[in-house]
Amino acid sequence: MNLSIVIPLLNEEESLTELYHWIANTMQSNGFLYELIFIDDGSTDGSWELIDTLASQHSEVKAIRFLKNFGKSQALHAGFALAEGDVVITMDADLQDNPEEIPELYQMITQGGYDLVSGWKKKRYDSVMAKNLPSKLFNFAARKTSGVHLNDFNCGLKAYKKEVVKTIEVTGDMHRYIPVLAKNAGFNKIGEKIVQHQARKYGTTKFGAERFVRGFLDLITIWFLSRFGKRPMHLFGAWGAIMLFIGFCFALYLGIDKLFINTKGRLLTERPEFFISLTAMVLGSQLFLAGFIGELILRNKKDSQNYLIKEWRNVAI
Repeated sequence: MNLSIVIPLLNEEESLTELYHWIANTMQSNGFLYELIFIDDGSTDGSWELIDTLASQHSEVKAIRFLKNFGKSQALHAGFALAEGDVVITMDADLQDNPEEIPELYQMITQGGYDLVSGWKKKRYDSVMAKNLPSKLFNFAARKTSGVHLNDFNCGLKAYKKEVVKTIEVTGDMHRYIPVLAKNAGFNKIGEKIVQHQARKYGTTKFGAERFVRGFLDLITIWFLSRFGKRPMHLFGAWGAIMLFIGFCFALYLGIDKLFINTKGRLLTERPEFFISLTAMVLGSQLFLAGFIGELILRNKKDSQNYLIKEWRNVAI
């Protein structure tokens, strides 16, 4: 199978039929063997009913319905687990991503040798102050922190080698950082393609300004995980050793001063150096314990599914 197209969605009933025909026409005109995987992330409108109808009429349409809204990352995780195509495409269901970009993205993966290609919506039809400017700041911070030089981390239109989506684990709100997860997993050939951004035709956006706050917090998390996620003791142990060393130096100074230099001076407990030494040693011990606990948790971690499936169509679960 050439392509798996994974589409997470939430309350997009107005656009689904048009989106299906747009994708189907593009696939047929290019002769692709493909599957179309819809992940309904707890829609409360008629989205599932439309998907159910499409799945009953077209065998290439596969679908999963979550019990409730678990988030886009969990939807992508479920879609990636089902995908069987050599190249996996992700796109949004709101008609703002253009399916006619898919053939070129496919060629970049299969012939260009890329592991992942991310879309770049260079010209956007969004509010400048509400979305465009915050998005530019977010992407700048993501580039500097992650070392992945993309202009648009948030673009939903991306193409992946099958091996990439089967290797990475997308949880929480980490869908924004899939290129970073791929890089951390060893897939270093990451490209970018300017894609056409369509103005929203139906409904309203599901993302508010709070997503940028969560995005920056997730950026800190993924920076930590990428550097110390497999070896937490390297971070906590290093800081613990530094704090213990500082505490020991102050304690040694106080001991030498009291025993040999100023034997009749103030009590040790009346000197600020005593409290600095005590605090440093306590902090150092706590940091060491945090490192040990992190290592124990890592070694006893069990994979867990962060979503519940209510029903499905044309797939074997």
